[in-house]
Amino acid sequence: MTTTSTPPLLPHLWKSVLVSGLLSLVLGVLVLAWPAKTILVAAIFFGAYLLVTGISQVFHAFTLHVSAGGRVMLFISGAAAIILAVLCFRSIQNSILLLAIWIGIGFIFRGVATAVSAISDPDTPGRGWEIFVGVISLIAGLVVMASPFESLTVLTWWVGGFLVVMGVFEIIAAFGIRKASKNVGDRVGAL
Repeated sequence: MTTTSTPPLLPHLWKSVLVSGLLSLVLGVLVLAWPAKTILVAAIFFGAYLLVTGISQVFHAFTLHVSAGGRVMLFISGAAAIILAVLCFRSIQNSILLLAIWIGIGFIFRGVATAVSAISDPDTPGRGWEIFVGVISLIAGLVVMASPFESLTVLTWWVGGFLVVMGVFEIIAAFGIRKASKNVGDRVGAL
């Protein structure tokens, strides 16, 4: 089956990719220009995240129809998140430290899970790479836990650079999509 019209969203796709690329580029430049402020803002958002999720979990502990064990776990998890949020808002240093610990633990869990799953299943495609990524994630988590403040600075620089590169590539891709959609439109119009 052939179509004789240009897909309706195709001519506009390049615009959304361009906007996404520009936003990534601007955000990356801002992160690189003010890494300390970026960490501060991320720490504040982290505290807000803990507060909102903590309140939500405590609320759900009393309102969801789950087992008693589920209610207790929701309540404990929510209460712990609220306590951590209070610690975040009492001191920005606490907030930054908790953010680093959160990231470090996340890297450690991901690394162990990835490596163990790849090691335990010899049929995993790209098994060697999965084990490598798992070990690197585990090491990254341990480094972040050992040196949380310095690690966040390095991660901030890395994220800023990544956003700049991603933004540039998206901007280039947007103009490629624009050209391709014009070519498709011309071909459809010729039919």
